[in-house]
Amino acid sequence: MEKFILGISGASGINLGLRFLKNLPNNLQVYVVFSQNAQQVLLKEMHQNTIQEVKQTLNLTNNITFLDNADIGANIASGSFGADKMAIIPTSMNTLAKIACGIANCLLSRAASVMIKESRPLLLAPRELPLSSIALENMLKLSRCNTIIAPPILGYYADIKNLEQMEDFLIGKWFDCLKIPHSLYRRWQ
Repeated sequence: MEKFILGISGASGINLGLRFLKNLPNNLQVYVVFSQNAQQVLLKEMHQNTIQEVKQTLNLTNNITFLDNADIGANIASGSFGADKMAIIPTSMNTLAKIACGIANCLLSRAASVMIKESRPLLLAPRELPLSSIALENMLKLSRCNTIIAPPILGYYADIKNLEQMEDFLIGKWFDCLKIPHSLYRRWQ
């Protein structure tokens, strides 16, 4: 079974990460890490206090393991664990900067560092507007390391009628980047 890591960091747009998780296929073994700041955003944007509330709300499958961001020795912190793909949705500028500079002081940034050193797919969805020169330089640096930089940029050609369909479009585009099959949006004809 393919091993997939989903990081959710402390940027606005936490619902995108949660909907991404909900839409992942059941044939993946999924490992989820919330940053400390993501837990604060969870309260502000989703009005949920705990990861347990998220699990109940999303009605998640048994193939999902939640890991503590402070547990730097967790399985996903090692290349020998063999994680296949990773995404951080949304990606805060703090998390992006840590990864770009090789700072692995928490499980989330350590796992991302492992994906880069092992040349495995890593997708980052930076959520910030406008982007500073520093953030753009960090994105360029990571892109040169074959990291997929895929901010949630809206697209209108899929006959989108509401916010949920726009979120499906974004999640579908991220799935495309990671070669995960889906039918979340209508493709260009």
